[in-house]
Amino acid sequence: MKDETIDITVNGKQRAVPRDASLLELLQSLELDPRAVVVEHNRAIVRRPALGRVKVAAGDAVELVHFVGGG
Repeated sequence: MKDETIDITVNGKQRAVPRDASLLELLQSLELDPRAVVVEHNRAIVRRPALGRVKVAAGDAVELVHFVGGG
């Protein structure tokens, strides 16, 4: 049902996510390791310990920056 999801923007693209999803749940749904990304929620960096507490709301903007190792 549409009422069970909300629309947010992730890295510039609209995405439907479950209502009341946390940023940690968003990362899990994208199969991303929270230790390997920086999360910006509505232009504010969210530290890893807070990812499970911060909920997304309709219209929110999330930017994910991936760390790439090399050597």
